[in-house]
Amino acid sequence: MERITWNEIDFVKVGNATDAVGKTGLTVLRFPQGAQGGLHISGGGPAARESGVLDPTTAPTPVNALVLGGGSAFGLCASDGVMQSLEARNIGFPTAYGVVPIVCQSDIYDLSYGNPKSRPTVEMARDACERTFTSTEPMSGNVGAGTGATVGKVCGMERAMKGGIGYAAAKLGNLVVGAVVVVNAFGNVYDRHGHALRGVMDEGRQNILDACQLMFDQYEGRSESKPLLGKFVKSKMRNETLQDGNSPCEAGLGMEKGNTTIGAIVTNAAFHKGELTKIAMMATNGYARSIRPVGTLSDGDTIYAFSVNAESENLCGITKPIVGDVNVVGTLATELMCEAIEDAMQSSKIDNSEFLANIIDLHEVKI
Repeated sequence: MERITWNEIDFVKVGNATDAVGKTGLTVLRFPQGAQGGLHISGGGPAARESGVLDPTTAPTPVNALVLGGGSAFGLCASDGVMQSLEARNIGFPTAYGVVPIVCQSDIYDLSYGNPKSRPTVEMARDACERTFTSTEPMSGNVGAGTGATVGKVCGMERAMKGGIGYAAAKLGNLVVGAVVVVNAFGNVYDRHGHALRGVMDEGRQNILDACQLMFDQYEGRSESKPLLGKFVKSKMRNETLQDGNSPCEAGLGMEKGNTTIGAIVTNAAFHKGELTKIAMMATNGYARSIRPVGTLSDGDTIYAFSVNAESENLCGITKPIVGDVNVVGTLATELMCEAIEDAMQSSKIDNSEFLANIIDLHEVKI
């Protein structure tokens, strides 16, 4: 197996748009040849658009692009910008009255970092897609969809840390598999050796604590817990009241519904949507190896898998599609997802003062 960079994956083009002031953004993955896709949702609160086209029981309509973004459900309108960019180039599903670009999207909840009124826009998505026609930008860290990502929110944002976006890729002969992930987890993030990379910190922000043990202690009443937002939180600018969205049980455990880890697997092997759904499910094991706790009702964890049969291999003078094995690609996808999560953590480090200056804490909303 050979490790490669995402710049070497020529069947997917990547574009980013970043709001460095509002602390949000998006990342566009464009598939020039179109792609078949699958989807697995393991979290309890996803924000997604056009996910129905990936259902194995629907027609095998090629997907033209995937958007990973911030803004929670507010940001889902950004895909309109990608559709505008593609329509202008006559790219999309052909109909008698014009093409319809097929664009899927998943968003993280990043409203608690930076300005909660800043969300990815149609214009940002259109610009990001436009750049994919002249270059590819698989950049890691606090860029694009990773701009507002945070992790370790068991005890609220004041004890959380910065998350981000990461990439990993590899080749097995002519088979290429890549992983991209936006880590915005409720729990802690660990490397492949079990060492904590990022997560919930102690009150002095010096050490990372065990997020799972904190949950257990909170449940048993052994430690004080508090949700991210109190019952009534005032906005400085508009004097608005933000209502606490937690159920009594979740609020008692400090479980804010502001978390989602979203990612995608891409490959040049030929798979149908049912097989890609299984690959996405297997790749979710990468989340489980790297993030604890994960897949809770307070997360919207989602993984896509896309097959872009852009290359072929020549066997005995006969050109054939690259045939991949679901077990091999799914297992490799798991490994690469772990590596992409580590890349996101290593690339998104900021100091405590910068992080604390951008969080929405228990007492105020900074707008």
